[in-house]
Amino acid sequence: MPYEAGNYDVIVVGAGHAGCEAGLASARIGAKTLVVTINLDMIAFMPCNPSVGGPAKGIVVREIDALGGEMGKVIDKTHIQMRMLNTGKGPAVRALRAQADKFMYQHEMKKILEEEENLTLIQGMVERLIVEDGVCKGVVTQTGAVYTSKTVIITTGTFLRGEIILGELKYSSGPNNQQPSIKLSEHLQELGFDLVRFKTGTPPRVNSQTIDYSKTEIQPGDETPRAFSYETTKYITDQLPCWLTYTSEETHQIINSNLHRSPMYSGMIQGKGPRYCPSIEDKVVRFNDKPRHQIFLEPEGRNTQEVYVQGLSTSLPEEVQHRLIRSVPGLENAQMMRAGYAIEYDAIVPTQLWPTLETKQVKNLFTAGQINGTSGYEEAAGQGLMAGMNAGLKALGKEEVILSRSDAYIGVMIDDLITKGTSEPYRLLTSRAEYRLLLRHDNADLRLTELGYSIGLIKEERYQTFLAKKQSIEGEIKRLQKTMIKPTAEVQELIHSLGGSELKDGIRASDLLKRPEMTYEHIQKLVPSEELLNPDVEEQAEIQIKYEGYIEKSLQQVERLKKMEDKKIPENIDYDAINGLATEAKYNLKEVQPLSIAQASRISGVNPADISILLIYIEQGRIARVSNE
Repeated sequence: MPYEAGNYDVIVVGAGHAGCEAGLASARIGAKTLVVTINLDMIAFMPCNPSVGGPAKGIVVREIDALGGEMGKVIDKTHIQMRMLNTGKGPAVRALRAQADKFMYQHEMKKILEEEENLTLIQGMVERLIVEDGVCKGVVTQTGAVYTSKTVIITTGTFLRGEIILGELKYSSGPNNQQPSIKLSEHLQELGFDLVRFKTGTPPRVNSQTIDYSKTEIQPGDETPRAFSYETTKYITDQLPCWLTYTSEETHQIINSNLHRSPMYSGMIQGKGPRYCPSIEDKVVRFNDKPRHQIFLEPEGRNTQEVYVQGLSTSLPEEVQHRLIRSVPGLENAQMMRAGYAIEYDAIVPTQLWPTLETKQVKNLFTAGQINGTSGYEEAAGQGLMAGMNAGLKALGKEEVILSRSDAYIGVMIDDLITKGTSEPYRLLTSRAEYRLLLRHDNADLRLTELGYSIGLIKEERYQTFLAKKQSIEGEIKRLQKTMIKPTAEVQELIHSLGGSELKDGIRASDLLKRPEMTYEHIQKLVPSEELLNPDVEEQAEIQIKYEGYIEKSLQQVERLKKMEDKKIPENIDYDAINGLATEAKYNLKEVQPLSIAQASRISGVNPADISILLIYIEQGRIARVSNE
């Protein structure tokens, strides 16, 4: 029998990476929050690769931290290896990647949720939402518990009608053989949501003690201490290495001779998989000219022998997987502890969301994470943070927050999802961001900490530290802009040794730093700072001076875009009444319901001619209203 179990401001359904950030964000800004999850032992679990970060994704983790989220802090405490990627390239594409101790990570995150004073954490299976007159007012669990609230966030990951597929075997399950969520998925359809079927997968795990590492290449972490969180001061130094090996000719032969048994090719898998994370079957078929593919052997933690075989994602039958593994150099005698598998699940079509991640069909209902069609822990956590913020702010009667494409990669991701939708599990890439020179790993705090502080997610002490850093950066840039460097013998010798052209006259230190051969360290030797500066301050000064021209151009583009963002589209606009709009444009505009001309211009199937017609229509409507008044 149903019974009243409690009343909250915000209810979060699910406690994966999206649910954890959502629950913590809403609780920390003052909303009484309930987090309901199917299994308390699976909080923040990593069902696929035991890592956090990487290109674009690592910047998202920095953005989460800059806004006051938790993922960066937890991975800093629990990683087994940390590396900065793309160090030989420009700052726009540099990103941190950490190998996680997946068990320590989830235990640490669970502890943080348990200790959050404004957050209640319970185990339960949500089967229905309480919806009255198109407004979500709570949830009902499998046991009949009725929890009421002002807002609800669904963060169910890949659990909605999840099905695991392994060779010819297919059964109902969430990831890692967890209980799936069936009735909630059916209920969302009853409420009128369009659902799609997506697929993702994971590789086998093998026993480390059965690997011959002498046939592989060691991949150590960075010696330089690094962290995702701006608050981290203690660094892990006893890092564990990963190892690199490759598929062999035999590996490819086994795959080709068993393609008819692969669910990917037999027709058993209906859902669309992520293009940027293909199975080994896909790689061998699509890139059949390549004699081998990289395989990374990644430890899953400090207190386990399980090793994640990165690059060997597969849903081939278990007995074929045994042969596959043993065909890889170094794994000839490897014991497979867990077989790889594919998982199909329901996701909602994300064009049904507003930029706040509130659903258009049901008021006060938000969704975040893989339910919105994304792949990856970082994408989920970024959405969870924004959904938690906005659900909490709405519950408290405060103004909600929207990140633009020029504010953050999180803004790029959400705009891509709600404006363009996605035909496959969405993965964030640096190429998706048109302002990636502005959205760097190194400046996430300068972009977002003010916002985090204004909402209440950044504490006063951290904010004051941030202001001091910002002041130091500005001071050092001004110093270098004012300081003149004369063409002394010492200066000319340094420039000559670096392959640059000698000075003919005095030059400002900032202008000399703009030369490609010069670094901040070189300038410091010539005109040292009187005070000892934090390395982050030095890095910022160098980047902002060196890339000043490019950054200025990007900021000008942002200003032009802002003018289009400021041109709002009336809520009650009738696209069918606008003569000249293409039929496809009308259909897509009605589906997405863009809030601005800028958003409308990013919708697939809406061309520049349609935007011009739309602009004229809106302007004429405004003029007509003014003349009537």
